[in-house]
Amino acid sequence: MLQLVTHPLVHDCLAELRDARTTPERFRSLTDRVSVLLGAEALRDVPTVEEVVQTPLGPAMCRRLATDVVMAPVLRAGLGMLPGMLELVPNARVGHLGLQRDERTAVASQYYAKLPPNIQNSYVLLIDPMLATGGSAVAALDMLTRAGARHMRLVCIVAAPEGVACVEKAYPAVPIFTPVVDRELNANKYIVPGLGDFGDRLYGTA
Repeated sequence: MLQLVTHPLVHDCLAELRDARTTPERFRSLTDRVSVLLGAEALRDVPTVEEVVQTPLGPAMCRRLATDVVMAPVLRAGLGMLPGMLELVPNARVGHLGLQRDERTAVASQYYAKLPPNIQNSYVLLIDPMLATGGSAVAALDMLTRAGARHMRLVCIVAAPEGVACVEKAYPAVPIFTPVVDRELNANKYIVPGLGDFGDRLYGTA
């Protein structure tokens, strides 16, 4: 279910996001842009319904979304992708998933969860910019599943082979939308070559 996003604009953004010289201000702007593009890819099969709209010159057959969309960013880095996603779907509902990764074991533990009610028929986008070990992503998918989510998509900016394999093993039916799968994880479980710590670069806390 790996969906590699090949759009040239996505990869142009990614090149600058990777660059160690990119400032936090510019990093946030690029994150907004790439999130819009990735979100559009992740929602390309969202159900629609036909309806007639009156233009100034007459009726036109149009298509509108036929289902609710829920955005679920993983705190804190996932929040950086949320503004771009909401620009794409302004009426989307938003949940928040707080997961803390143990730096020694790389195991994720939950410290916060607030999701909209009645998400059984919603298209849920799990937003986590870095898919490293896959532990946080699987924990987040577990949380969404317990809340009733059935139509889930994972959207990330950079992935590692280990993370993709972990998610595919636990949730083989959940598509993973990413522009790139990098070479590997290092001893500290960071993606190589990656782009560094996404949250630190986003918020200037490096």
